[in-house]
Amino acid sequence: MEGLTKPVYVTKPLLPALDGIVQRLEDIWESGQMTNQGGQHELLQKELKLFLGIDRLELFNNGTIALLLGLKALGLSGEVITTPFTFPATVQALDWNGLTPVFCDIRPDTLNIDPKKIEALITEKTTAILGVHVFGNLCDVERIQEIADKYNLKVIYDGAHVFGTKSGGVPVANYGDMTMFSFHATKLFHTVEGGALAFKDERITEVLRMLRNFGITGPDQVALSGLNGKMNELQAAVGLEVLPLVERERKKRQRLKELYERELTGVPGLRIITNLEGEESSYQYFVIEIDEAGFGCSRNDVHDKLLKRNVSARKYFYPLCSGFEWYSGLQSSRPEHLPNAHMAVDRTLALPFYGALGEWEVERICSFLKQLNAQALIAQ
Repeated sequence: MEGLTKPVYVTKPLLPALDGIVQRLEDIWESGQMTNQGGQHELLQKELKLFLGIDRLELFNNGTIALLLGLKALGLSGEVITTPFTFPATVQALDWNGLTPVFCDIRPDTLNIDPKKIEALITEKTTAILGVHVFGNLCDVERIQEIADKYNLKVIYDGAHVFGTKSGGVPVANYGDMTMFSFHATKLFHTVEGGALAFKDERITEVLRMLRNFGITGPDQVALSGLNGKMNELQAAVGLEVLPLVERERKKRQRLKELYERELTGVPGLRIITNLEGEESSYQYFVIEIDEAGFGCSRNDVHDKLLKRNVSARKYFYPLCSGFEWYSGLQSSRPEHLPNAHMAVDRTLALPFYGALGEWEVERICSFLKQLNAQALIAQ
């Protein structure tokens, strides 16, 4: 089974034409303002509100800082119910706010936090639910909101994987009290590094702006303890050139997703995790699940054998956040409370997925997977 001649990665940054970037850099140089909410920053914020269909949005230098300061602005304390199946930044933002994560198991179908298991974890210390829209699959936003309303809890979403996604025609950031977006270079839309918060309560707008600027409110006044979370003009300039490319990129990824699905549907022991289409999908990742018993070999074996053929798939999210040493003493971290999460972390694999990926490369990747499956089953 021959491999690909050049490495194929999980994703590649969407790169706009350099002439547009150069023009914006010239504008920045002419203005002399490199940061602190300059013209590029303000224009990007306006354009993103329109694109995402939201009224309130603030920009930050990365998604982690956005989430960290968003939690701070909400004035949370005590415990926050969240998922162990997420990128470390989600729970790290809780750590930096002195909040204790309470890990809730996930649904085996979407791999999102399971609303049926949330209520049993609520105590007098619980102040919020922090959900993650995993791999572009949307959380059960309506049921989560019902629980939050019942117990007077805030709802925050890590929306790093759902840029531009809608649910029943409603932009995803309109659910919950706050949604964080990551604009890292690996994301569908990016500013090289960057992030944003969409939120409902207009009263925290000024708080967020102070928090991302050291708590400064004037030349001689610091009103609260903040940090440096500002998006600079160069980041914003890149974002303004990337944003018009997003819809075309989504259509390219949609075609690749359809090709993956056509080739892989029905392969024993292989399940496609990301199933949403059209405006319901961000087309951020294409993720499969490998059941060792049905497929014939483990996810780790598949990952390693693909890598030998120049295909860089990713074991996403591995390891579980609940397995971090500093959470080992938490009751909610015990494996017996998180069976679905422990099963998912050993089975999921993100395959290469970006608009510049050739259809022939997708076909080769699928051929590799089917041949591995056939060989493994024969060897059993």
